[in-house]
Amino acid sequence: MAVSVDPGWAPTVLDPLDEPRVIDPGLAPADRVFRNVARSIGVSMLALILAIGAFIGYQAIPTLRTYGLQFFTESAWQPERNRIGVSGALVGTIEVALIALFFGIPLAWASALFISEYAPPKLRSALISLVDLMAAIPGIVFGLWGFFLLQPYAIDVSRWLSQHLAWIPLFKVDTDPNAAVWAQSRYTASAFIAGIAVSMMVIPFACSVMRGVFAQAPIGEREAALALGSTRWGMIRAVVLPFGRRGVIGGTMLALGRALGETVAVLLIISPAFEIKFNVIEVGTSTISSLIAGRFGEASAGQLSALLAAGFVLFVLTLGVNTVAAVFVNRSRSGSSTEA
Repeated sequence: MAVSVDPGWAPTVLDPLDEPRVIDPGLAPADRVFRNVARSIGVSMLALILAIGAFIGYQAIPTLRTYGLQFFTESAWQPERNRIGVSGALVGTIEVALIALFFGIPLAWASALFISEYAPPKLRSALISLVDLMAAIPGIVFGLWGFFLLQPYAIDVSRWLSQHLAWIPLFKVDTDPNAAVWAQSRYTASAFIAGIAVSMMVIPFACSVMRGVFAQAPIGEREAALALGSTRWGMIRAVVLPFGRRGVIGGTMLALGRALGETVAVLLIISPAFEIKFNVIEVGTSTISSLIAGRFGEASAGQLSALLAAGFVLFVLTLGVNTVAAVFVNRSRSGSSTEA
């Protein structure tokens, strides 16, 4: 079928004013520079973390090739006998971190709630600065505090737990706590004491996240609850706590990531024991970070690869915990956890 075309037809030329305009996002030059710089820093930090993980993982290949899965199941660390494993140190790391959360998270939650909801405005800024300053105290200070000041009192608490709760494996010690001359050395340098010291170090991190989320609770819902006759605690329970639930979880997991990697304070307190033990109040334990710090200086090339392999396990564990914490905190800030 033939199509006839008008011989006088010509394409229409659009007027320049009719051409579609490029929509300018409206950002000032300074804002564009800030956005690009912030994006570059974020990408650089991500690349740096991946580079660190790749380097540690590469250095751990000889150990993983030599020991295989036995590296993750063996608890002893005896390079002279060709027995190297990370399971004992990994269990000790988790025990110390969980004990730190047990003591630190309630204090962090109560502190964050008091600062954001009850503290007078003039006192609030001072409390915020005080809590933030706790994060700047070096770990060695907490370690010395735990060793010289905390440990003498924690021994008595450990003995009491052994006397009354020995039927629980966590508090069973292979000695008689009721003896006239009881063995104090069996209760020193334990995961329990190290966990209490680390708990003081995780409080500012968890408190900062929780306080920030509590402060973002919708003001309209706060005022509505108070207008309906609710007390301040009723308003907090109905509005602030539901809104900040994910923030509490995120702050807890962020504190967990901090506790998993603590080194100096734990190294100063514990007595190294490379075995899987669940009685946390008895002397002796080990964590991955303290293992690396204690054996790095005298390690040979093969032992250094084993230490880096242990560090890679801790790196993956901490990175995973912090990633999950960041997801929870970001969701809480979006208000997705607010209940009607």
